[in-house]
Amino acid sequence: MAKLTVVNIKGEQTGEIDLSDEVFGITEINQDLFYEIVKAQLASRRAGTHSTKGRAEVAGSGKKLYKQKGTGNARHGNIRAPIFAKGGKVHTPKPRNYAYRPPRQMRAGALRHALSLFVKEGRIMVLDGFAVDAVKTKSVAQALTALKAQGASVVVDAATNENLRLSTRNLERATFLPPEGVNVYDLLRHDTLILTQDAARALEKRLSA
Repeated sequence: MAKLTVVNIKGEQTGEIDLSDEVFGITEINQDLFYEIVKAQLASRRAGTHSTKGRAEVAGSGKKLYKQKGTGNARHGNIRAPIFAKGGKVHTPKPRNYAYRPPRQMRAGALRHALSLFVKEGRIMVLDGFAVDAVKTKSVAQALTALKAQGASVVVDAATNENLRLSTRNLERATFLPPEGVNVYDLLRHDTLILTQDAARALEKRLSA
């Protein structure tokens, strides 16, 4: 079992928590999984709204430009041909969906390896709770300072903790996620992972085989 220290929002140690090695204790980190999953996530975010007109879509007369023979010109039949200025384009990009979904076991495995990486590198904190009395960004900023969170932080707690979610959204270097929303891309673009005990248990349950 992976044994982690539990602290309060003042950074004071309050106990320990044992977490599954299957989710938080993998020793051989597979970086290739990260690449595959992040690539899929970013592909799914592409708008895919690019579009260019082909020769059938541009405006222009369909009348033959000049007679077929005797002018010394090439044999053209339409001013909308791609070789003319303002003509249609060839092999044009059209709106498309770039999203694809890797296998479920690959997605879950990549997330397990990402969580284990944070544990292995000592970039994870487990809190006994993260209660915020009111929606106030300053309260969360002060808590992160007290915790000595390095760099950008992702804070994970239950979606029902609305005050924490709203208090975090204006912080430039902090992101709130519920346990069911934790993903590889958001983890890897942050330096510190802050979990409440309940969130850690929820992730453990979500990712256990």
